[in-house]
Amino acid sequence: MRQRCNLRIVTVLFLALCCGSGTSDADDGFVPIFDGKTLNGWSAPDMRYWSVRDGAITAESSEALPCKRNQFLVWQLGDLDDFELRLKFRIMGGPSANSGIQFRSQIAEDGHALGYQADIDRAGTYLGLLYDEHGRGVLAKRGEKTVIDPDGKRQTSALDVEQAPVDLAGWNQYQIIACGSRLTLKINGVTTVEVIDDEKTQQDLSGKLALQIHSGPAMTVQFKDIELKRLPLCGDRKKVVFIAGGPSHASGAHEFNAGVKLLADRLRKNDSVSVASYHDSGWPKDPTALQNANALIVYADGLGSHPLVGHYEEIDRKIRQGMGLMCMHYAVHVEPGVAGDFFKRWIGGHYESGYSTNPHWDARLEPNNTHPVTQSHRQATINDEWYFSIRFPPDAEIVPLLEAVPSDAARAKNGYPPVPYPHIREAKGQKEILMWGLERADGGRGVGFTGGHWHHNWAHDLQRDAVLAGILWAARIELPEGGVASAAVTEEELNSNLDKKPTMVRVRLPKTSAN
Repeated sequence: MRQRCNLRIVTVLFLALCCGSGTSDADDGFVPIFDGKTLNGWSAPDMRYWSVRDGAITAESSEALPCKRNQFLVWQLGDLDDFELRLKFRIMGGPSANSGIQFRSQIAEDGHALGYQADIDRAGTYLGLLYDEHGRGVLAKRGEKTVIDPDGKRQTSALDVEQAPVDLAGWNQYQIIACGSRLTLKINGVTTVEVIDDEKTQQDLSGKLALQIHSGPAMTVQFKDIELKRLPLCGDRKKVVFIAGGPSHASGAHEFNAGVKLLADRLRKNDSVSVASYHDSGWPKDPTALQNANALIVYADGLGSHPLVGHYEEIDRKIRQGMGLMCMHYAVHVEPGVAGDFFKRWIGGHYESGYSTNPHWDARLEPNNTHPVTQSHRQATINDEWYFSIRFPPDAEIVPLLEAVPSDAARAKNGYPPVPYPHIREAKGQKEILMWGLERADGGRGVGFTGGHWHHNWAHDLQRDAVLAGILWAARIELPEGGVASAAVTEEELNSNLDKKPTMVRVRLPKTSAN
């Protein structure tokens, strides 16, 4: 937890990412995040101060609507990690008019943004400095470079950059660049501040973006041409993006949102991992969501409800750049043809109607102890809707990670309505692949996992830890020596974040979590 003191709020204008569409005119990776017309994707506790005027996000206080406490407009579509942000701003009012851009911030219950703030003020006293809102106060004034060590000790020196005058009567450009612990602010192309913040108990490596109007006399501040580009994470960190599907099946089954949050909670305990998760019942609304993703994890329904439907070309571009992809349970089920061909190349194979099967059965899981993902795991029996007879191409170079021999009953009836599949019956007594990995020619990795129907099965150590290891492997994150051994799951945790369904059932821990 960040320890913050009650310091005067100097300015907070948190730059908002809105659901802008398309890319900027120059194909430089920047994406508009404010559409210039609406506040879609933005929210504040008190929206009376916020509007769109002259193509700009406008915050205004007046004698009729005084601002007695700082107000923040927060971008709701995602969190910022490593990025470059650019926008234009202007501020009107008396010398005390004050604002700022809040980034990587935490949002309090009352809507106040806490954390890094790129400052703006009409008098020019605070303009261009970096402030820690409700934290450590001023980190560097305009024209300074500050290095903060892990214990909080600071060294401040002058930047070797001449600070140009700023005409606050007109529009000016603000740039914010965040790369790990290195934070850089620029106004009109001139660097105003550099901070290297390695103070472990205070630094924020991810958080919200927000815009601020400060309390005090009447004032107006405007922002326009807001564009964002995410950067590859600096240092040894990698980024994992989850897509959780919307509500599906009865309570306790296909709990995609709750499952993603359970897994993400454990991944966040690894300092090498940055996690972004979405529960948009499909594709993320954040137009920059995948820009710096090292791996995409999809836990959702398949076929026509698959979140990747309509985005195959975009995903394929990221895949060719080396992004890892892992699909879990129903998300391995796509139509043959175009979608199936993509999935064969992306993750090595897919569930195909009329060829694959999905019975509920007790699978005696046999981990592949020669592979880093499952090297340290023991056998376990887990009852789930385990898919098998996956459509792997003849030349597939997939590696089995979890296998099991289905019972005769599991092989007997297939599909819906159930009919016998001769090729499945003829494979009686043979092992079937239930989780697999693929080293792709583009340098990326793919993983398929067919379990995950029953939410309570995340309490099984083998399933949970094999999936966590598969996620790390897909993102090319070095696995811990001896494999992944995550914290046990409690019944209270299993019942957190469940989707609201007409009939809710309390999820119980399975009788055994390993054997």
